[in-house]
Amino acid sequence: MTDPNPARPTAVPHPLRTEEYDSSEAPNTQGRTVIADTVVAKIAGIAAREIGGVREVSGGASRMVGRLRETVPGAFAAPNTGQGVSVEVGARQAAVDIGIVAYYGVALHELAAAIRRNVIAAIERMTGLEVTEVNVTVHDVWFDDDDETDPDARPRVQ
Repeated sequence: MTDPNPARPTAVPHPLRTEEYDSSEAPNTQGRTVIADTVVAKIAGIAAREIGGVREVSGGASRMVGRLRETVPGAFAAPNTGQGVSVEVGARQAAVDIGIVAYYGVALHELAAAIRRNVIAAIERMTGLEVTEVNVTVHDVWFDDDDETDPDARPRVQ
């Protein structure tokens, strides 16, 4: 069968990626669905936070920005659910890197395995993408006594 519009290209470049997307391989010929990297990062961040033992999801630099955000009241109302997560998303697959702070006493290898299972299940269920890998980096361990605010210390600026 010939294409009724011969000027139409068979492979349409994806607007967010360098690889080409072959529309003939799409299961739905009525159009295509593009899932932005930020969406996959948010799904992964939320799925990681659902696991008991995770204090926060964040990387080294993003932790500092997050703490700064917490000190400025009302400046940023909504939490950044993609913070601490980086993803690579292709036409059919995704790879995820997640940085976390865990509670002290949690078996870190079991925590990482639980995060992997939950992140993979959430991304595959919600996007249909195959998750090739989920890398978990534990940046810190949180002690309950690690409360960074000294109750006797008064802020210098009100």
